[in-house]
Amino acid sequence: MRVWKIVLGAGVVFAAIAVWHVLDRNAKNVVAGAAGAATPSPAMMAMPVPVTKIVKKTLPIYLEYSARTESIGNVTLQAKVSGYLKEQLAPDGADVKQGDLLYKIDPRDFQASLDQSNAQAERDAASLDYLRSNFNRGTELAKTGFLAKDAFDQRGSNMRQAEAALSMDQAAIRGAQLNLGYTEIRAPFAGRLGRNQAPIGTLVGASGTVLNNLVQLDPIYVTFNPSETDLIELQKARAAGKVEADILLPGETQPSQKGELTFIDNMVDRATGTITARATIGNADFHLLPGQYVRIQLHIREQPDALMAPQIALGSSQLGKYVYVVGAGNKVDQRLVSLGRTDGDLVAITGGVAEGDQVIVGNLQKIGPGMPIQPMPSKTETKS
Repeated sequence: MRVWKIVLGAGVVFAAIAVWHVLDRNAKNVVAGAAGAATPSPAMMAMPVPVTKIVKKTLPIYLEYSARTESIGNVTLQAKVSGYLKEQLAPDGADVKQGDLLYKIDPRDFQASLDQSNAQAERDAASLDYLRSNFNRGTELAKTGFLAKDAFDQRGSNMRQAEAALSMDQAAIRGAQLNLGYTEIRAPFAGRLGRNQAPIGTLVGASGTVLNNLVQLDPIYVTFNPSETDLIELQKARAAGKVEADILLPGETQPSQKGELTFIDNMVDRATGTITARATIGNADFHLLPGQYVRIQLHIREQPDALMAPQIALGSSQLGKYVYVVGAGNKVDQRLVSLGRTDGDLVAITGGVAEGDQVIVGNLQKIGPGMPIQPMPSKTETKS
């Protein structure tokens, strides 16, 4: 009985092994059939990319510096004669023209002095007229001997003293007129007033009482400090003609004011290696005020036939800057490039590309060297 059980168990094991082999062979046949039915992988699809052509362009060359504005004229308004301040004719911060009346000092004392000088001059003029006619009569009498020579000489002396007195009177009148004129303080040039520093009724005078200050705003200076390495270029540009200057305020991308380079100092600062220079800028709208921080761009020359490409086409790697261009067979060609100056959204490329090359300006993150592409015209073409 026991032997029978052993034989029966061995048969069950062999049957199970046979079934496993059949199932395994069927599974392999299914996998093989599926592999045979698979289709080959299709070729890589061409990526559509926007492109623009490298063009030649005349590129303006600028030197750019940080700068400060300065007033050409800045005067402190003070009284030249003593008196009580009577009136302020222009309010604080007013824009005034040359010759405008700004302040008045009480003129009564000076008017009285002028009136007194005029009266004295009238008296001395009348006295001189009498002495002159008396002298003229004495001339005829002295010739005929009816007037002694000493008496005639005395008449001449009296007349000369009266002439001297009249000359002094006229000088006193001119001085009194000047002093009366000094009671009116006028603008020496067009500009803008500051804050008043002498209330009405203040006793002002030649002791140095400050009334206000006046600054000239049009034109205005823009002062900067180019390095001595830029000095040669600036001197060449000045020798060739007018050097135009563009002024940009912080945050501006387009010039708000224009002028020209008018001054380069005669000595380089040995401590900093820079030189002081300045441009004179038209400022009719008073857009600039003294002391402002600005940027100045000096147009020193033109660079003809510069190869220009959009800055958005640039890439960067460990080897340097590069662009992708459309190569043979519409495949991506990577070109290492050397860069020049920028002009708005464009950059000059001094090596690595040629005129007419089609530069890829979009989908740059999705392509690489050798990939097939489909060039599409860019919405913004590079203009020569």
